[in-house]
Amino acid sequence: MEAFYTLQGEGFHSGKAAYFIRLGGCDVGCVWCDVKDSWDANAHPKVAVEELLLNAKANPGKLVVITGGEPLMYNLDNLTAVLQSENFKTNIETSGAHPLSGSWDWICFSPKKFKEPLPEFYEAAHELKIIVFNKSDFEFAEKHAEKVNQNCILFLQPEWDKREQMMPLIVDYIKENPKWRMSIQTHKYLDIP
Repeated sequence: MEAFYTLQGEGFHSGKAAYFIRLGGCDVGCVWCDVKDSWDANAHPKVAVEELLLNAKANPGKLVVITGGEPLMYNLDNLTAVLQSENFKTNIETSGAHPLSGSWDWICFSPKKFKEPLPEFYEAAHELKIIVFNKSDFEFAEKHAEKVNQNCILFLQPEWDKREQMMPLIVDYIKENPKWRMSIQTHKYLDIP
């Protein structure tokens, strides 16, 4: 769908320079999705892996974040192999609804209520990021936190349009449950891509 060089705005790697590759196509269908333009894969041109690599190399940062849509609708073995051969760190943001492919330095696992994740992601995840849209999402978060590996870092992130309502609830929840951390979409506050 698009590729751009910016700062990672959320989660564990927030604040780091990163080249984002957003793949078109998603069958998860989150009602609050902020990139619904990504859902229809046919609306976006196909780009050769070599071109993606050349564009990534045009920037000084060595972190590439693959996101979507749902990037794991595709086999990403070749893309990550090419990127890592040029010393890029590869991060992915995924709902975990499709089989894991690719070689990853960091997996941000963000399961959604709209499509159940595959069990393999609980062991593979470095970061669990739950989007908090309403109060029931805290229970949803705990359900998934019980299943992830012991080294997985736990984040709660307010859904952007409901941040004023949900932020105070998240703050209180984290104070009561300090295993969780706050993730904020800093790129939206800073108005950067």
